[in-house]
Amino acid sequence: MSSLNLTKIDEITMRLIHYFITKENYQPIVVKGLDNEIWLENIEKPYKVIRISSNYIHNNEQLDYDIFKTKAVVKQIKRKMLSFKTNTLNILLNVGDNVNVDKNVKNMEYITVNNVSELTEKSKVLELFPALKNDEVEGSNDMDFFLNVTQDINESTEKKNKLYEKTFKKKRIVVTYALIVLNIIIYFLSMSGIIDLNLFAMNGALVSDNHEWWRIITSMFFHGSIIHLFCNMYSLYVIGVELETVIGKWKFMAVYLISGIVSSLLSGVINGELIYSIGASGAIFGLMASLLYFGNHYRLYLSNIMTHQLVPIILINLAIGFSLPYIDNWAHIGGLVGGLFSSMIVGIEGKTDKKDTINGIILTTILIVFLIFMLFNK
Repeated sequence: MSSLNLTKIDEITMRLIHYFITKENYQPIVVKGLDNEIWLENIEKPYKVIRISSNYIHNNEQLDYDIFKTKAVVKQIKRKMLSFKTNTLNILLNVGDNVNVDKNVKNMEYITVNNVSELTEKSKVLELFPALKNDEVEGSNDMDFFLNVTQDINESTEKKNKLYEKTFKKKRIVVTYALIVLNIIIYFLSMSGIIDLNLFAMNGALVSDNHEWWRIITSMFFHGSIIHLFCNMYSLYVIGVELETVIGKWKFMAVYLISGIVSSLLSGVINGELIYSIGASGAIFGLMASLLYFGNHYRLYLSNIMTHQLVPIILINLAIGFSLPYIDNWAHIGGLVGGLFSSMIVGIEGKTDKKDTINGIILTTILIVFLIFMLFNK
């Protein structure tokens, strides 16, 4: 095997990359036009962006230019992350003795690592990342060390790629199509007089006074006209197929039902006793909120879809709802909130943890209990 001679900067760079990718779950960002720099991102961490630079900075003026250049790149990354605040850590590996890196730059911190020993002994980088001290990579020589680092990084990256592929690969859609068929069947049964729509529509007074609890759920499956049905089923098809693909059928069903329930309850609390509310739109708004929740965790990839498609659709529909008297916009708002909280409960594989699930359960329970209390105390 051919020999390999790593420089001090090479070893520091590889040890840092190994730690951040395999232990802190950062992933590389492709930044074109920049040499001798490694950019990493993890939107869940205090430092959303970490930059490792081996470019030689020999004076303070060159450091000022480096700050200017880095700000421009971070600004672009921030748009992709949909983040108002992107804390960035710059780790400089090749800095002159007279350069002062202790700069007061908003949302940006500069530190230096001059020797490999700083990764295991007292240093600024260890203050920020104490676990770095225990991130040991075996290697009897430079080539062995290089191969071990590369293998560890490849294994970590492969796991993330498999999760990404599993999440976004095309799946058999079941629940979305079943819901569409169910809504269509119920519509024609109600229009033919076999089922009395008025017995199943949401009405707060009938739920609280007559204890007709079923209305909270059944109302989301009825529609008042063929246009009402078509608009909602088309929306359910477009949004449902996308969401069911990425979160799975059981999580999708949970989000749909919880969103519909919260939608009905808020409608019953806000609207008067003479108002009957029907339609799947509240649950569909919940699906849109769930797509936003999912997209937020993959916003480096889905930011354009979120900002140019999903968010405008939600805002436009809410605006239409407030301008037309026969649209129950409170049901839509309830669906959005229910969709967000229920998405926290079901979680996103590889992105959320038990704490998010517990917070979602607590928030959803408090919300539903509060709405029921308000419904019975109008």
